[in-house]
Amino acid sequence: MPEESLKMHPAPLLALVVPCYNEQEILPATMQTLSRMLEECKDNEIIKNDSYVLYVDDGSRDQTWNLLEEKHINDKYCHAIKFAGNAGHQNAVWAGMAQARAWDADCIISLDADLQDDTRIIPQMVEEYCKGNDIVYGVRNNRETDTTFKRVTAHLFYAFMRWLNVSVIPDHADYRLVSRPVLDALEGYSEQNLFLRGLFPTIGFKSSKVFYKRLSRKAGESKYPLRKMLSFAWRGITSCSVAPLRVAGLMSLICMLLAFIMCIVSLFKYATGDTIQGWTSLIIVSLLLGGVQLFCLAVMGEYIAKIFTEVRHRPRYIIEKTL
Repeated sequence: MPEESLKMHPAPLLALVVPCYNEQEILPATMQTLSRMLEECKDNEIIKNDSYVLYVDDGSRDQTWNLLEEKHINDKYCHAIKFAGNAGHQNAVWAGMAQARAWDADCIISLDADLQDDTRIIPQMVEEYCKGNDIVYGVRNNRETDTTFKRVTAHLFYAFMRWLNVSVIPDHADYRLVSRPVLDALEGYSEQNLFLRGLFPTIGFKSSKVFYKRLSRKAGESKYPLRKMLSFAWRGITSCSVAPLRVAGLMSLICMLLAFIMCIVSLFKYATGDTIQGWTSLIIVSLLLGGVQLFCLAVMGEYIAKIFTEVRHRPRYIIEKTL
């Protein structure tokens, strides 16, 4: 690492934050890989000796926590916390960042437990941190491991988010380095509906990108089936933008104008003695107006539900055990 980079930030105390949910098939390989990576980084003097991996068990129902307890006995790098129940991936990442901050980490790197995020770029991310970047995004340089459907829908999602003027990093998931100043700043964010991919680009700290090739999952199954992917995308849209409310209002305005035109046409035909076509036009107008009204109510209901969630001020998660 260049000497001038180290003058900006010395070798940090690094915490790898790894959310886990029913990962018993892949977890042994993940723990071995990450411990070996930290050992190599420590030998190369790019991180401090007391750096560690913080696994966050998001209420797993399999042997995930038992594997972590066994690993903790013999592996100095293995730290873990366990949720009392399933709180969701975003809350697990947030809890890991908060706990690492409490344990005096200089920076954290969040990554999934499935080993699809290439751990070989971790030294490069730390190097970017030492150059003075407070946020380093791990960005995929291709999506070869994704299905055609997932690849197309992902590009559509990012294009739609850009159209909504939401700051997101295309092809970036939750593989990122975050420095201590950013972790401190996050203490001021209290919203319950977390969408971290849209949150970090708005914070304003100096950032950079590191590109990597997405790897194939070696074991287990994806925890994001189509239903959860759509739900996650909708959360991202509604958590970062009020544009859907404005779109709903625009659709309502258009329908009002169409209805007004239909009224003028109907009155004109009535005045000239023409027979107004009955059921077809009536049903079309009724269905059009009813459909738009229901859509607008659904969008407003989504935002009202978020308000309801926020005003209750319930904890995002409850930690049951700590290693």
